[in-house]
Order: sequence, then C-alpha cells, then structure tokens
Amino acid sequence: MRWEGQRESSNVEDRRGAGGFGGLPIGGRGLSLGAVVIALVAGAVFGVNPLTVLSLLSGGSPSAVQQAPARSTPADDPQTRFVTTTLGLTEDVWRELFRQAGGSYRDPTLVLFRGATPTACGTGQSAMGPFYCPADQKVYIDLDFYDTLKSQLGAPGDFAQAYVIAHEVGHHVQNLLGTSEQVQRLRGRVSEREANAMSVRLELQADCYAGVWAHHADQGKQILESGDVEEALNAASRIGDDALQKGAGGPVRPDSFTHGSSEQRVRWFKRGLESGDVAACDTFKTAQL
Repeated sequence: MRWEGQRESSNVEDRRGAGGFGGLPIGGRGLSLGAVVIALVAGAVFGVNPLTVLSLLSGGSPSAVQQAPARSTPADDPQTRFVTTTLGLTEDVWRELFRQAGGSYRDPTLVLFRGATPTACGTGQSAMGPFYCPADQKVYIDLDFYDTLKSQLGAPGDFAQAYVIAHEVGHHVQNLLGTSEQVQRLRGRVSEREANAMSVRLELQADCYAGVWAHHADQGKQILESGDVEEALNAASRIGDDALQKGAGGPVRPDSFTHGSSEQRVRWFKRGLESGDVAACDTFKTAQL
C-alpha cells in the first residue's frame, strides 16, 4: 500500500502512555497473544465477555483484573504514522462522497490504547479487537491487534490492516446515516436469532463501505500495490464467523453468526471495491447475502 507521504489525520487520541485501565499484560507473566485470540473468539462466537475469559486464563477470578503498566510509544513510529495516514485517507474519501450527496461528513476520532480504556459505550478491552463506539463517534484500536491478525489469524500485510480501520470507519458512516440506530431499535423487538441476522447485515455493509473507500482512495491517490487487494480479502476471510468457529474447535453455527461468513465478508468487500457505489452496499434490501 502506497501510504507514505500522504496526509496524516489530526483526529487521533493516543492514550497508550496513560497507564492501564483494567487491562491485562500480554507476555511475560501475563497472557500470550494466543490467549487474547481465544478470548476474542469466545466473545464474538459464544457471547462471553472477553475480559472474563482473559481473567480466568490468567488464573484469577472474573473480577480480578490486573493493572497494565504504562508504556510510552513514540507518536511518529511507523505503525502509528500508518494508522493516522489511513484515517486521513478515509476522511478524504468520505468527506467527498458526503459532499456529492449533499451532506456533510463528521470525522470520527481514532483512539490508540493498550489493554483497556473507558469509552462512552463502556470499558473497551483489547480482547474485543478494534471497535467503533457510536455514542462518542470514536474508533478504538490496540495496535497489538495487528500482531494477532498476522501471527494468530494468518492475515499479514499493511492493506489488511487498512481494511480493519476502513471497516470500523464504515460503522461510523452507518452511524451518521442513521442505519445503526434503526438496527439497534429493531434488535430489541425480535428474537436472538433475528437480532444476530441484523448484526450480520450491519457488519457486511461495513465491509462493503470499506471496499467503497478502497475504490475511491485508489482512484484518487493510487494507493493500491500488487497483492494489496488479496491481503484485504484474506483478512476478511480469516475473520468470518465460520472461520472463527472452526478455529475455536467447535461446530459452525450459522444462527449464531454476528458478522457473516468468510465468503460473505469477501463478497461484500469486493462489491464495494468494484463498484465504488454506496448504494450498492444496501445489505438490508437484498434477500441473498
């Protein structure tokens, strides 16, 4: 991915030097990345609080959470510059697309943290993976997740990392358009199975929006290099619900899916990438996902 030399976003909040907030240390006498993956899978697939799993794996009780030590990180290290640049690229694309549609795009804030951090949606944990909180319009990411993505989930590459950010920004777009609020209201009126199905449509739309972003970012600034698209498609495939359930050693249970199968996630990202059309991402009006 050709990202160096592009504009870096100023909408970044770096909390990594502020000390732990209910976090669990990784490595040493703490937990391995493998344990984090187990907790992530448990949370995504079985509805278990990842914090509870991490605490039990570390030999404590569910309420015994260890404080993570503060570690300073240079604000200009390559990985930080990469994510701030990627965020800037999403801002450029979505500002223009909203302008063309007669609207105004509000930039989200990207929060870098370690272990855990307070959010308007509750305490955010590294084990949850990157996430978006609509209540404060912020994307949260512990950059150690990228090590997990590469080493544990088998999805290396800088464009795989960019896809992760673009997907979360896709949730921000849904929030601005009112889609997230509509889905949240409906989820409270239906069965768990139906609520899961709505979540799948929401997640697949965010995948499609990530593809729309990639289409326009490359069209405007030629960011894509050979192999980049394959990196993103591989990442989408590796984090499909069926792939995670298989990786956890359990049966594949489609009724429990909340993000979509590997095939679906790949297909909807490709739809956005190939069309560049926000309207093509309406996962709520199609019978076949």
